[in-house]
Amino acid sequence: MGGELTLAHFLILSALLFVIGMLGVLTRKNVLIIFMSVELMLNAVNLTLIAFGRYLGSMVGQVFAVFVITIAAAEAAIGLGLILVLGRREDTVDVTAVNLLKD
Repeated sequence: MGGELTLAHFLILSALLFVIGMLGVLTRKNVLIIFMSVELMLNAVNLTLIAFGRYLGSMVGQVFAVFVITIAAAEAAIGLGLILVLGRREDTVDVTAVNLLKD
């Protein structure tokens, strides 16, 4: 049996990671779990970008992955700040218990 990993292997893994992240965002009520699921989805996109870049013999996929990592770092800083404020103000990180935008 050949032990070579192809583009299809990486794309299947990336799709699986993205679906797991999407299910986490759609089904969980804890803000921290939703936040980690979004990060998992971003990492799945990074895996796809790097896999296509390697398949095409180009560095463009890695460059875009670095941009996505930069955006994820900014999102992490802002998101964790919002989670801290939410936890201090409402004493919960449950999404359904928070009604900050209502009158």
